[in-house]
Amino acid sequence: MDLQAREGFLITSSIGRVLVATAVPVERDAVAKALASPVTEIPLPGVTLHRTGALDLVAAGVGPALAAASTACALTAAALQGTPYGLVVSAGIAGGFAPKAPVGSLVVADDILAADLGAETPDGFLPVTELGFGTVSHRPPASLVRDLAAATGALTGAVLTVSTVTGGAARAATLRARHPRALAEAMEGFGVAEAATAHGTPVVEIRAVSNPVGPRDRAAWRIGEALAALTEGFGKLAPVLESWNQHDRIQ
Repeated sequence: MDLQAREGFLITSSIGRVLVATAVPVERDAVAKALASPVTEIPLPGVTLHRTGALDLVAAGVGPALAAASTACALTAAALQGTPYGLVVSAGIAGGFAPKAPVGSLVVADDILAADLGAETPDGFLPVTELGFGTVSHRPPASLVRDLAAATGALTGAVLTVSTVTGGAARAATLRARHPRALAEAMEGFGVAEAATAHGTPVVEIRAVSNPVGPRDRAAWRIGEALAALTEGFGKLAPVLESWNQHDRIQ
């Protein structure tokens, strides 16, 4: 892809395709429902893409490891074909930290954080970075976050990736104290971001809140409402995602 810097902007000759990775098919289908284009299935080793317009959708699996592996499969296949993606989106439903992110709200991550990647010590939790390894944070492009929030009225803040979903008040309080900017908790964003970063591809995470983070209460879950919010949100987000690479401000 040819790049040219001019007057504070990064100009690309082609916006490329956008890869949207959800955990499960029902989330993928909620995104597809927002888009006007027909869906074409494209089998790849390890994953099946659902292509609609400029977006390729994939149900990448639950948890950071499988999500990273599936996203990497799609990214690698596109790169080998000479048509690399210009942007990766981790999308789906999530738990929200009340009262900041109520059920039914939409959240755009300005920080994708691995909340439990590290070690428990007698003095408390140490993130993997303090152990001298890797990273625990991926920051989406600030201009894209602003544009997506402006298009939808979404909340912006940190979205936590966990391998074990919070099921009690004590852990919810611990996460709030450790990550005061956190708005939501999910299981795939950091894995998707790791795969995207390995390919040098920008990444963002978008979540619709289905339940409060805290004591596990299935009766309080509003999955249908969250999926509807995801569909409504992507109806407004898709034009921003498809055009973002064309004129992105250099940060």
